[in-house]
Amino acid sequence: MGFKNVPMSTVKPSENKETLFSAEVRTEIDKWIAKYPPEWRQSAVMAALMLVQQENGGHLTTELMDKVAAYLDMAPIAVYEVASFYSMFEHKPVGKHKICVCTNVSCMINGSDRIVEYLERKLDTKLGQSSEDGRYTLKEVECLGACGGAPMFQIGNRYYENLTPELIDSILDGLE
Repeated sequence: MGFKNVPMSTVKPSENKETLFSAEVRTEIDKWIAKYPPEWRQSAVMAALMLVQQENGGHLTTELMDKVAAYLDMAPIAVYEVASFYSMFEHKPVGKHKICVCTNVSCMINGSDRIVEYLERKLDTKLGQSSEDGRYTLKEVECLGACGGAPMFQIGNRYYENLTPELIDSILDGLE
């Protein structure tokens, strides 16, 4: 994702930190900030981005990233760098269920290409896209650290390993 011609911040100088996020999100971010020495509050950036993304329905906007920067007293570009580097951060709306398919070496050797093909046919979408009904987003990711159970994917916080078309059908049928 490019951030060319993005203003330094969309946060108005008149906004104070109490108006940037809901009280619940501020409380959770503050718990993360408290884990670090005061001069290292910026270390909470990944947790803050995850919390803000979750509250926003699964994706970040430039405005939200600017608010994270303001809340953590850091340059917006530093927040953009983190948000664009890590694959868990989304910059456009995602489906209700984001399916992160590992295609790295172990999964590839064990047939992740067939898993991707099956999912694309079943969900009628391609990697990097969402299904028309908005239920699923299919995303290719690097290693998720479950090489012993390859091929695998992640939905939400849950890993599913040793995937087969039959297992995928069962998993998807069990989702809300």
